[in-house]
Amino acid sequence: MIELLVLITYDVNTQTKEGRTRLRKVAKQCVNYGVRVQNSVFECIMDPAKCREVKAILENIIDNGKDSLRFYYLGDKYKTKIEHIGAKDTVNADDLLIF
Repeated sequence: MIELLVLITYDVNTQTKEGRTRLRKVAKQCVNYGVRVQNSVFECIMDPAKCREVKAILENIIDNGKDSLRFYYLGDKYKTKIEHIGAKDTVNADDLLIF
């Protein structure tokens, strides 16, 4: 089974209580499937079926008229496509993660 690196980003309108609730729900779901690398950016290693599942879950949470989701499919050779500069430690997506 092929595992891909998928970068999930989101922008949720938080001007209302409902928006803040949606933001928390989106973030909570993303934490279940990947590693937060920026405030609204997650790196997720998953197969295509899991990716479709996560996409459906997130689409059901957001308000399409106020919020947005972006999925970047970096493929299975992602290690050569990521360059990190700065203070935040890089997480090896292949390592075992314990929450």
